Amino acid sequence: MSSPVASPAAKAPKTNRIGLVQKDYQGAESTLCAGCGHDAITSSIIKAFYELGIQPHMVAKLSGIGCSSKTTNYFLNQSHGFNSVHGRMATIATGASIANRQLVNIGISGDGDTASIGLGHFCHMVRRNIKLVYVIENNGCYGLTKGQASATADQGTVMKSGITIQSQPVDLCALAVEMGCGFVARSFSGDTQQVRTLIKAAFAHNGTAVLDIVSPCVTFNNHEGSTKSQTYARDHEEPLHEMDFIPHYENIAVEYEPGTTKVVTMHDGSRVTLKKLAIDYGANDRTKAIELLGHAREHHTFYTGLIYHNPNIVPFNDHINIVEQPLAQLPDSRTRPSNEIFAKIMQSFA
Repeated sequence: MSSPVASPAAKAPKTNRIGLVQKDYQGAESTLCAGCGHDAITSSIIKAFYELGIQPHMVAKLSGIGCSSKTTNYFLNQSHGFNSVHGRMATIATGASIANRQLVNIGISGDGDTASIGLGHFCHMVRRNIKLVYVIENNGCYGLTKGQASATADQGTVMKSGITIQSQPVDLCALAVEMGCGFVARSFSGDTQQVRTLIKAAFAHNGTAVLDIVSPCVTFNNHEGSTKSQTYARDHEEPLHEMDFIPHYENIAVEYEPGTTKVVTMHDGSRVTLKKLAIDYGANDRTKAIELLGHAREHHTFYTGLIYHNPNIVPFNDHINIVEQPLAQLPDSRTRPSNEIFAKIMQSFA
């Protein structure tokens, strides 16, 4: 009688540089419509956090209201989270960034949440340059309230209701550049590799990083006539470059043919290598970035990639000289003036 064959040992799951598996970065199961572009973005976020080796409990997830704002529940279930009221995520993120400089902040918003009710808050957050990766899941409609057009719906777009949009759209990338944002990128949810690379580069930027990601609404805005549909995005997308992100803790050595690449150095020493494709474009010229976005609107071209990068803008926390220690952990001796100091302060008003 032959002896039983031993079962092969289970293969150990692959871990990242801090010993976690990709499952450690997942969240609850999505309740969005099947095929929603937001779920593809969520998958890219999970992979980006895993590949960067960020501790989940050191992440703060901020969101507002809308389909996009539900997605923070679908990744990093061991992180901090705050779901704010409609359009106020940028304000909450500003406070969170000031209160605890040690947390990694990611905000997920939608085109309605950002470009309509939250537009003023978005502009002031950008100009202050807080430490935040701000992801806009842009589908050109209010998917949570039956598909009305949002402020990013392009002029001439035919909505599912049959209405043709006559108003000029809000270009959130152009607005971010104009308001002084140091990291501005645009992508398409279907291009998961590009989205993941941009997210990783955004986390290495020391300040506000705005990622406008076209994410088709499969229920209300994925038909012929929509400029935010899967078909339109794929037919009109023109990548500015191929990208490769090299973290600062890895050996930075990339070989390319001379004259074909541009290396963008991030604040922490990480690098994004841009390989030029269709056009000769550099991401460090603010004027050219605005011209590029204007050309895209006029010629119905959907440029994707890193549109603008400036690592030299002083972050808000440095500008106002916020301490490194979380404010909630500061002892009374550092937050309350002594009687002598208080007396001097009062005397100065005499």
